[in-house]
Parts: sequence; C-alpha cells; structure tokens
Amino acid sequence: MGEMWSRRNSRRKALRIIAIVAPLLSIFLCFICCIVWMTRRRKGTDILHDQAAMNRLEEDAFVSRLEDKSSEFTLFEFSEILHATHNFSKENLLGQGGFGPVYKGQLPDGVEIAVKRLASHSGQGFTEFKNEVELIAKLQHNNLVKLTGCCIEGEEKLLVYEYLPNKSLDFFIFDVSRTTLVDWNKRCVIIEGIAQGLLYLHKHSRLRIIHRDLKASNILLDQGMNPKISDFGLAKIFSSNDTQGSTKRVVGTYGYMAPEYASEGIYSIKSDVFSFGVLLLEILSGQRNSGFHQHEDFLNLLGYL
Repeated sequence: MGEMWSRRNSRRKALRIIAIVAPLLSIFLCFICCIVWMTRRRKGTDILHDQAAMNRLEEDAFVSRLEDKSSEFTLFEFSEILHATHNFSKENLLGQGGFGPVYKGQLPDGVEIAVKRLASHSGQGFTEFKNEVELIAKLQHNNLVKLTGCCIEGEEKLLVYEYLPNKSLDFFIFDVSRTTLVDWNKRCVIIEGIAQGLLYLHKHSRLRIIHRDLKASNILLDQGMNPKISDFGLAKIFSSNDTQGSTKRVVGTYGYMAPEYASEGIYSIKSDVFSFGVLLLEILSGQRNSGFHQHEDFLNLLGYL
C-alpha cells in the first residue's frame, strides 16, 4: 500500500514539474525564435542598405565619368528635361517602350529631342541604362539613332536622343491606312539602311556589337523616312576574337529571336541576322510575326508564307 502511494506521489511530482517546465520551455523557444528572426531581418536590411549604397556609388562614379566627357556628351539637369517636356505632359508623350515612356521635348535653343524616362516597373535598370549610354555615345553612323545626352538625378534616369518625326517602322507597315505611305522604293531604302547599320555594328565600328533586340518598333524613321536602329540597352560587346556568347538570362522579343538564343541563350552576329530576316519578311509582307508556333491560320509569318 505504501509503495502505491509512493508511486502516485512520484507521478504527481513529475506531472507538476512537466506542467511548470513545458510553458517555460515554450516561452524560451519563442524567445530564441524571435531573436533569430530579428537577427536575420536586420542582416537582410543591412544587405539591402549595402546594396543601395553600392548602387549609389556606382551611379556617382558613372556621372563623374560623363562629366569628364561633357564636351562630347551633354549631362542634362532634371529641371531642363522637365521644362523641355512640359513636365512630361500627355501631349508630349510619343509612346511606351520596354525602357519606359518616351516624350517629345524642345530645348531653349529650339532643338527638338526625344526623352526616354526609365520606369520603375520596366524590368530594366541602371545596368541597361549605363549600357545604352556607353555604347551609343561611341557609335557614329547615319543608320543608328544619335544619343545626345542623359540625366541622372535621384531616382530619375533619362536618355536624350535626337527627335525623329516619323516614329517607328511598325507604325507604318502594320497599319492598313498608313502602309500605303511606304511604297516599294521606300521599303527598299529602309531595308538597305537597316542592313548598313547592322554591318557597321558587326564589322566597321570600333566595337563589335550584337544588338539582341532588332525589331520593327526599334527602327526609327527620320523626316526623309531613313531608318535608324535604336534601343541598345540589351546589346552585347564582342572582342575581335569572339564569335559567340551565352547567357542564362534570355532577353529580347520572341518572334525575332534566333532559335538557339531563345532555347539555349547562345547569341552571336547570326542572332541579329536572324532578327533582320524576320524584320525583312515583315517589311515585305506587312504582317507582324507573332512567334514560332501554331503557324496554321497565319498566326505567324511561317503560316502566312
């Protein structure tokens, strides 16, 4: 009988100990979890702050380099751009690209400009912005759009180009009412001009450049309907010995991409030539290419032809 009471007392003591220890242990574990979470959050915040600081340093260094080249390249104040575009008014909006909206502007001396404003949701950032500035500033050809300057101020990043009054090639060739304005002679001139611009990029410029996003909307037209290749944010520079490159980040426009680039990320001069071939078919047919698949019912140029 005594042994039974002794066992019961032992069990009661054990239950009391468990009842006391379990909540304390739970509180302790919660406390540890909170410390770990706060530490990780603080580290994550520190990483973000460090990354932001690095980005600011990179931007400041880039602006300093541009200021050193101020004789050949204009670094605009944001206030100048605001005044030129009437505070980015809707009346001055020319269109919307992958980089962001494009506005028409006029400088105090009467020179008309086109201003690309980097949009936060564009998917393109400072790397693409810097790429375009550094590339186009070094290129001089009648069939390449001329970059006259840029603006970097706070979160604002803007590219300033020569203004081309006839918009882009797709504005004409894919519209039933406007396609008649581009007769066969003009189309031949446009095709030759694009080919000359590509030849310069691939062979005759100081840098060998793969555009990687050649398409109708990136061919701008001047007052005489002469073509100018634009939008070099995704372009890649090759050395004289390089023949191809590869990337895990495939960028560009499906329907214009070479198959090996779209599927494997392999790009070369031939990638631009493929895009030029698609563009050539679009100019000749007046039909927009929609992609590689489902060519029944004319959903792409393979089906149409």
